[in-house]
Amino acid sequence: MDQARLRKALLGWYDRQARTLPWRTPPGSNSAPDPYFVWLSEVMLQQTTVPHATPYFLNFTRRWPTVGDLAAAPDADIMAAWAGLGYYARARNLLACARTVARDHGGIFPDKEEGLRALPGIGTYTAAAIAAIAFQRPANVVDGNVERVMSRLFAVQTPLSAAKPELASLAASLVTNDRPGDWAQALMDLGATVCRPKGPLCDLCPLDLACAALADGNPQTYPRKSPKALRPRRYGVAYVLRRNGKTALMTRPTKGLLGGMLALPTSEWRAKPWTDAEAQSAAPAALAWRDAGEIEHVFTHFALTLRVFVAEGNWNEAAWFSDLSGLPSVFLKAARKA
Repeated sequence: MDQARLRKALLGWYDRQARTLPWRTPPGSNSAPDPYFVWLSEVMLQQTTVPHATPYFLNFTRRWPTVGDLAAAPDADIMAAWAGLGYYARARNLLACARTVARDHGGIFPDKEEGLRALPGIGTYTAAAIAAIAFQRPANVVDGNVERVMSRLFAVQTPLSAAKPELASLAASLVTNDRPGDWAQALMDLGATVCRPKGPLCDLCPLDLACAALADGNPQTYPRKSPKALRPRRYGVAYVLRRNGKTALMTRPTKGLLGGMLALPTSEWRAKPWTDAEAQSAAPAALAWRDAGEIEHVFTHFALTLRVFVAEGNWNEAAWFSDLSGLPSVFLKAARKA
């Protein structure tokens, strides 16, 4: 199947089957989507599924309907609204980017990839996605879904992540000036709903006749993968200190994992487990701490075993909260364990 027929088949499928998402305009629409909506959704969708990100997107756009509104919001409000989406550096970059657009660009996003990449927190993929979807630039938009489609369509034997340049080149060979935003979203939708990581629905695929992996008989084995590296494990202690029905929280340092977020006080996270004596010594206040057990949490680059210690009393450096729903999930687990 040549490029023209392949593109026609996929865009025709997208016209019929496109997902309805709150940041999108319908396929073939004459009205361009709001660049602010496109940018916000793309940042939220990094390492996050559409069902999980959608309520956050709706909450953000209700509270801060323009990039200028977001730029003017207090840091603490943004971080609290982001809680639960994970990868909290994205929230800090989100605010930095909004303020740069408001301050240096009059509240208007640049309409080309080069200008978009100059903004805080916008990398190659996000710049291409905004350029294609919001501004109809013929940009090569390659996310994990697109990589999977390309690897199967062309039966790429090179394992990830070494195959990424080849997959990007193959995707670029299919980009034209015709409907670049719809083309990018069609590939994403195909990967998300049909060309799935497990159990691809090949009988529903508009590109089945062109797919080399399907012709080979086992498309699920693509993309090829290198042996998985073992995820390291770290250990720490979380301290749940209560007073009059409220829990002591602190703000984590701006830089680093979960930076700027409200959190339970913790020890450092290290490579070896904490003994009872070490856990007591690292506590934020000299109180009668008791061991409530431990929780497990998995981050992208390491797994964490967190012992939970509980006490009643005072701590002058704490802020006290009765509602813990805005905490990152690792600390919600610890609070519930207590």
